[in-house]
Amino acid sequence: MVLLSVLFFLNVPMEIVSIGVGSFLLITRRIKPEKVYNFIDFRLLILFIGLFIVIKGFEKSNFFNELVDYFEIIVTTPLSLVFSFVLLSNIVSNVPAVLIFKSLIENLFNNENTWLYLAMSSTFSGNLTILGSIANIIVIEGASSKVKIGIPVTLFFILAGFLILSLY
Repeated sequence: MVLLSVLFFLNVPMEIVSIGVGSFLLITRRIKPEKVYNFIDFRLLILFIGLFIVIKGFEKSNFFNELVDYFEIIVTTPLSLVFSFVLLSNIVSNVPAVLIFKSLIENLFNNENTWLYLAMSSTFSGNLTILGSIANIIVIEGASSKVKIGIPVTLFFILAGFLILSLY
């Protein structure tokens, strides 16, 4: 933990520190690495890797540039930003939606309130549907009978968050 903390404070890139310290722990422990590997959900890990590759490819495409132009026309108010994000987030999941909106916001708005609206809507919109958040996909088997409550609760909190931020 000390090594990890020191490297983070020395501004060593997070991914290098994580991989390096994690590898070090795997080879210096009495627990066999195979036991640790059994706890890793490699299908989920591959899903995340693929997700980030697809999003980065999308950001470099011509279609993304057209989306930025369309976004500039459609999203003119905080409410339209929140609504657009909730819609996209429940089509592609909230992590890729944030990655897409991050670039859009940096190009078009880039002010503190816009980032707060994005943070609020990304947090709450993930609960609207199963696809809204990768976490939903992971836990859906254990909560399948309680999924219906997500829609009204999510809509209530998105509206409440929007109103609070609007008064801010």
